Amino acid sequence: MAFDFLSRLAPLALLGVIAAAPLHAAGCGNNANGFEAWKAGFAAEAQRAGVGQRGLQALAATRYAKATIAADRNQKSFKYSLEKFMKIRGANTIIAQGRKRKAQNAAFYQSLERIYGVPSGVLIAIHGMETGFGRFMGDSNVVSAIVTLTYDCRRSDFFRPHAIGALKLVDRGSISPATKGAKHGELGHTQFLPGNALKYGVDGNGDGRVDFYNQADAMASTANYLRSKGWKPGQPYSKGTHNYRVLKEWNAASVYQESLSIMGARIDG
Repeated sequence: MAFDFLSRLAPLALLGVIAAAPLHAAGCGNNANGFEAWKAGFAAEAQRAGVGQRGLQALAATRYAKATIAADRNQKSFKYSLEKFMKIRGANTIIAQGRKRKAQNAAFYQSLERIYGVPSGVLIAIHGMETGFGRFMGDSNVVSAIVTLTYDCRRSDFFRPHAIGALKLVDRGSISPATKGAKHGELGHTQFLPGNALKYGVDGNGDGRVDFYNQADAMASTANYLRSKGWKPGQPYSKGTHNYRVLKEWNAASVYQESLSIMGARIDG
């Protein structure tokens, strides 16, 4: 089982590994060789960043995520035409279902727009694009995926704050070491990267905690993220506008950005 190592690792032994580790996590790798040794160095870095015992134990239990690396090496969205991308993502279905969801939860979406200034259509389109409105939120271990991407040489610096974020989310109890998400460690209804979840997560249903697997929390957090990235309330978000550029903060693929603007407008229209 994935957590057998953790069950045998006494807290004092873990602290000893951290204390003996170099000041900076050692290098990176392009395969599973060296992953376990690298984790010892990264544990020291994580501890200095404020990660507590629960997070460090979650790090110790991670496994090299081969499926994540395969997915990262085979991304195709950037290569699709807009028409093909929207067809593959089921844009017409998202729009039709999105309109119904907006009508069924009008007060909720109106409250989000009143607080954050982000239109319902944009939030609903993101929800539909990311997880089919929560129907599939991923089957990969979040902590292992994001730690593996931090170890991998391709984009270590990009994923490092998200790995630290994931470990801090474990500390807080927002996720567990076993939480499942997407292949790149994205989590919840709208697939937040862990560092962004830590920074922009808000309690949308008023229960005193932030749970990205709760729809209200996830949607409020998504609205908060976009507003924090510069969304201007009451302004358009069609191609060429300021708010259109803010959409790129959610996903760097231009076809994704344009699809959101088109679907959002049609859901709100």
